[in-house]
Amino acid sequence: MKQTTNSILMIRPVAFRMNEQTAVNNYYQKVIDGLLPATVNAKAQQEFDDFVIKLRAVGVKVIVVNDTLNPDTPDSIFPNNWVSFHENGDAAMYPMFAENRRAERREEILDQLEEEGFKIENIVDYTSAEEDGYFLEGTGSLLLDRANQKAYCALSPRADEELFIEFCEDFDYAPVIFEAFQTVDGERKLIYHTNVMMCLGETFAVICSECIDDKKERKMVLDNLKEDGKEVILITEAQVNNFAGNMLEVRGADNARYLIMSAAAHQSLTDKQIAQLEKHATILSSSLDTIEACGGGSARCMMAEIFLPLA
Repeated sequence: MKQTTNSILMIRPVAFRMNEQTAVNNYYQKVIDGLLPATVNAKAQQEFDDFVIKLRAVGVKVIVVNDTLNPDTPDSIFPNNWVSFHENGDAAMYPMFAENRRAERREEILDQLEEEGFKIENIVDYTSAEEDGYFLEGTGSLLLDRANQKAYCALSPRADEELFIEFCEDFDYAPVIFEAFQTVDGERKLIYHTNVMMCLGETFAVICSECIDDKKERKMVLDNLKEDGKEVILITEAQVNNFAGNMLEVRGADNARYLIMSAAAHQSLTDKQIAQLEKHATILSSSLDTIEACGGGSARCMMAEIFLPLA
């Protein structure tokens, strides 16, 4: 199985804003004072468009779908939370914590991928878990090491352990389960998504191991990464706050490897970390300041990787 893909799905926002329903446990969201909603959305659209241009310029195939004004989906820019696409032709649909995010799951988006020549054989639907108050937010909650058939998950209100294990059984992944924390007003609180503190590349892993408070769990996670031959690149909690964990490795033209991140993430890295990363992939960064502040998510969250077979 491939770990990286050349094809990604991105959703262009039409009414992007800070989502009050997700802010209850996403402590990375901030209110930008004095900006009208229309201004916030216009800035987010500009950041989105610039980002897509940069990705396409290096040969990444980006399928852009425009969001719709109705229903109101302020977080639609983060599609990787509601869907994932797999080499066997499966698309998985995930249960979402925030009620107003559930409307992001639009069938016509899957139709558009099929029009682009991808083949969806089967939909694996976990969304009924929402009715019982259990959630698993796609590749925000799940970090898939597709090549080694392992899935990493930091448990949180948005990542239920039983659902995660069910996913692993369905897709034949070995589960690696832990808890990751951040300091919020002097208190240790669960990090809402695994992909904020960790990134899995083909030959490397970026992780904030200091977020894993339990020493046994921390060792277990690091051991798993090392036994699969990945170079482990450690980042700090301060760097996590700049979205340095929220990166994604993709393939560009001629199969070249690119590590995609925001400008804030890139700027937070030390020279040593940049040198470590550049042994594995070329860094490509773009300014996502408005999206990061209001959305509490960054570059990785904006890209749903497409591993589907071609029709």
